Amino acid sequence: MASSILRSSINRHISANVARRSLAPFARSNAKFAYVPGGPIYKGTVNEPTTFPPPSKSHGSYHWSFERLLSAGLVPLTAAAFVTSGSTSPLLDGVLGISLVMHSHIGFDALLVDYLHPRKFSVLGPMLKWVLRATTVGVLAGVYQFNTQDVGLTELIRRVWTA
Repeated sequence: MASSILRSSINRHISANVARRSLAPFARSNAKFAYVPGGPIYKGTVNEPTTFPPPSKSHGSYHWSFERLLSAGLVPLTAAAFVTSGSTSPLLDGVLGISLVMHSHIGFDALLVDYLHPRKFSVLGPMLKWVLRATTVGVLAGVYQFNTQDVGLTELIRRVWTA
């Protein structure tokens, strides 16, 4: 009985020393930048609620409806591109190009909102949002150039499908 108590006491002492030594390289003298397992230090305490954006219809139900309408609209647009692939349709090319890019932008934006919350990633989250916005503008410019200066999306689909 006494030996099991002594053994558990020794094991606790050894594990505490091992843990202290393994975290020693991460310890800092300034308490503001103390090592926290699991990620960066949050602003505020655990008892304070997170901040929420002010209510807005354009970012609430209208935004959700637009996302669903855009996603559902891509199905007939893509089918129309396959059906009319023999003819060149600049209007279909333009609508399909903008719809695909905006659908992708909304998806990547949702990924950034879900996984890089500004409370935890105060620099990386907003920076990647601006990278996404700049990339979306660049891709829209490229799609415009491709549709006006080259063969267009419907002709591209036809060529890839018959290749």
